[in-house]
Amino acid sequence: SGTSHVIVMANLPVSFRKVVVTALSSNFREATKVVSIPMPQPRTGELLIKNRYVGINASDINFSAGRYGPVKQLPMDAGFEGVGEVVATGESGCEPFRCGSSVAYMSGASYSEYTLLPAKRAIPLPDTQPEYVSLLVSGLTASISLEKVGEVKPGESVLVTAAAGGTGQFAVQLAKLAGCHVIGTCSSDSKVEFLKSLGCDRPINYKKENLRDVLKREYPQGIDVVYESVGGEVFETTLNRLAVHGRLIVIGFITQYQSAAGFAGMQTSPIPPKILSKSASVRGFFLNNFLSDAIPHGQKLAQLYLSGKLKCLVDFGQRAPTGPFKGIESILDAVEYLYTGQSEGKLVVDMNGSASSKL
Repeated sequence: SGTSHVIVMANLPVSFRKVVVTALSSNFREATKVVSIPMPQPRTGELLIKNRYVGINASDINFSAGRYGPVKQLPMDAGFEGVGEVVATGESGCEPFRCGSSVAYMSGASYSEYTLLPAKRAIPLPDTQPEYVSLLVSGLTASISLEKVGEVKPGESVLVTAAAGGTGQFAVQLAKLAGCHVIGTCSSDSKVEFLKSLGCDRPINYKKENLRDVLKREYPQGIDVVYESVGGEVFETTLNRLAVHGRLIVIGFITQYQSAAGFAGMQTSPIPPKILSKSASVRGFFLNNFLSDAIPHGQKLAQLYLSGKLKCLVDFGQRAPTGPFKGIESILDAVEYLYTGQSEGKLVVDMNGSASSKL
């Protein structure tokens, strides 16, 4: 017969909830709604995943504001990454996955209790741990950009801004593993201690020490590589302190994301005169342009983590007034908490037991 047979775990609800963008705005709560939709059936080559842990990203609000290219139509699914278990597969084309398999994925629909995914986009995992979420967008961004864009070499100085954040924690550790001297900026004494535990040579709490003064005094030769995700004044300061042949990697500019002007509202002084005499460079990095590197780098990160050489700090919002973040409804709280600057490590929402749909 022409009908495809679906292999399903027992007791799937008839519907589930997900976060969708219904209006373009950098205010994630105003841009989104939680909607209930019928449970789909996977077709050939597709997996249905029950999400266990989903990753929060600063760029969620750039996505909800429509800043990543033309918006085809609303509503749009939200969320860039997740870890969970396969609960249904298409009739064929799903190898090596089967019901019960643990998987990770990066796709634009993770803010959901269940996600339908082509099997070829799923990454097999030995088990379902929240730490694996941190290795996806955050870990891969650090690993690929430092190697391909930063071209870090042993003995160089590497400055990581927002070093105690989701991706900063990996940039610090990977730069240390590459034999570099690592400086990291952060906003609290507790984050300074966290950075020390990662092996950061010179943590700087910018609320207590002036970044520009520290760099001028302690690094008069300048900085070889900057891993920069803050933007604004921090971008200016680090650009001015680049060494000869220095490279500044623009990972992001989070200070600008919440503004309605967004990408258009950037005010920086002219870059050419600052880099010419140093033969320095400012280089952008956007993970979607490097997806061909994701598998080898992901395997490297997983091996480092499993062998104990890479720490993955996960923050479930246990210190947040609205936390800890559990279930689909808490995703909006988690995105807002990220922008308070208080999270340490990778902010993750625990989706376990969140499905409130009725059979």
